[in-house]
Amino acid sequence: MHWLLSGALTIEKLTVKIASLPASLQGTKLVQLSDLHYDGLRLSEDMLSSAIAHSNEAEPDLVVLTGDYVTDDPSPIHQLVLRLKHLQSRYGIYAVLGNHDIYYHRSKTEIIAAFNSIGVNTLWNEIAYPLGKELPIVGLADYWSKEFNPKVVMNQLDPATPRIVLSHNPDTADLLQKWRVDLQLSGHTHGGQIIIPGIGPMVVYYKQLLRKLPKQWRIWMPFLRGNFTKVVKHWEWAQGFHQVGQNQLYINRGLGTYPPGRLFCPPEITVITLEHQ
Repeated sequence: MHWLLSGALTIEKLTVKIASLPASLQGTKLVQLSDLHYDGLRLSEDMLSSAIAHSNEAEPDLVVLTGDYVTDDPSPIHQLVLRLKHLQSRYGIYAVLGNHDIYYHRSKTEIIAAFNSIGVNTLWNEIAYPLGKELPIVGLADYWSKEFNPKVVMNQLDPATPRIVLSHNPDTADLLQKWRVDLQLSGHTHGGQIIIPGIGPMVVYYKQLLRKLPKQWRIWMPFLRGNFTKVVKHWEWAQGFHQVGQNQLYINRGLGTYPPGRLFCPPEITVITLEHQ
C-alpha cells in the first residue's frame, strides 16, 4: 500500500520487567514483527526492507513473528521468506500463525513448510526453549482455530517458571489469566488503523458514524459496514502495553495495512528489552 495510506514505519522500544528472570537473561532483547499481509497490495517492499534492516540493527537475541503473513492465498509466503531469511538474531526466529494464515485448508501446511525452509521455527500449541529452560517461549494455535487449546500447553509449565507467550489475537489474554503469562505478544488489530487522538480506535464509533451518513455516501465507504466486534472484542487492547490481571500484554500494530489505510496509527516493529523485576 502507498506510504501515504500507511504512514512511516516506527520503531517502538520498551522495557518489560519479569519476576524471577534469571540474571543470565537480564537485558535480553526481542524484536517483534506482526501482520505483514504480504500479497503485493498491503505492504511495500521498501517498508519490509526497512523493517528487516531496523530489526538487524537492534541486534536482537530473538526475533518473534506473531501472525498474518499473507491475507488469503498462501502462495506469497514463498516470496516473503526470501526477504525474511535476511533477519538476524542470536537464538533464532520463532513464529505463530494468525487467522489469515489458516484461511484455506492448505494454508497452514504451506506456510509452515516455507518457514522451515529458512529456519524459522513455527509454534502451534508448542513450547520452545531458545533462551534456555528458565524462560520458555509458548506459541499458541490461532484463537479462531479449532485447535486453540491453551490448557494443554500452559499446564505443562511449572507456575514458578516465567514464560513468554506468542498468541496472534490479543483477546486470548482474557482466557490466559488462568495461568502465569509474564509477557504475551500479539498483533491482529493493526492498531485499529484509524485512531482518534486522545480517544482511541475509530472502529468503536463506526456504527454510529454509518447511521449518520446519507445512504448514497455509504456505497463509497464499504469498510464502514463491517462488524468489527468480530475482529476483536477488546478494542481497548488495539495496540501497546497493557496489564491484564496479573499478566502483561503487548500488541504490535503490524506492518501490513487494509483500506482505507492508517491515520495516527503507523506500522511498527517492536524492540523489547527484558529486565528482572
